[in-house]
Amino acid sequence: MFTGIIVELGKIHEVRKLAQGARLKVFSKKLIDNSNIGDSISVNGVCLTICEMDTSKNIISFDVSHETLQKTTLGELKKDEYVNLEPALTLNTRLGGHLVSGHVEGIGKIRKIEKIGNDLKIEIEAPEEILRYCIKKGSITVDGISLTIVDILSDSFTVVVIPHTANMTTIGLKKVGDKVNLESDIIAKYVEKFVNQSVNVKEERLLGKLRDYGYI
Repeated sequence: MFTGIIVELGKIHEVRKLAQGARLKVFSKKLIDNSNIGDSISVNGVCLTICEMDTSKNIISFDVSHETLQKTTLGELKKDEYVNLEPALTLNTRLGGHLVSGHVEGIGKIRKIEKIGNDLKIEIEAPEEILRYCIKKGSITVDGISLTIVDILSDSFTVVVIPHTANMTTIGLKKVGDKVNLESDIIAKYVEKFVNQSVNVKEERLLGKLRDYGYI
């Protein structure tokens, strides 16, 4: 689990394609000091496992599956591009953002970037399976960044990014047309499942009563 609060901007050192995926090497100054092989790291919102470390060069390596390359933007990363990095949540970590699983559900596309004062208002096109869990003032994860939804449109949503977030993450480097990894609020999905189960139970009870009285 993660919080969506980015700790460091990493830099892609190498993306090496393999038969069934890729080996991703990321330059990191901060996270490498407190990381070990086997640790989980969020890379642009994708939960990856450290498989190799080169402390002399500050490089962390990850193996990325074919499925992850297909379902996220990691397959489009190139050398020297920046990525958002966050270590896994611990029991004594401050929950500054919201609960993030690191399991990307869809890819969005930046449709519009508008400067409002010092802030950036960004409209992101998103698939229906993401938008169904979005509410105004609710949380959304964009490339691993915990952001608050401002508006929900027919096929997109908007967020406002403050200067600190723009400077400390890749969101400030994005352009119109760029793709981003999206993960909806995990709590919304649990609520939906609970409500649907409750409705189904009530329907079964009602049908049982109707059968008992011979109506059906």
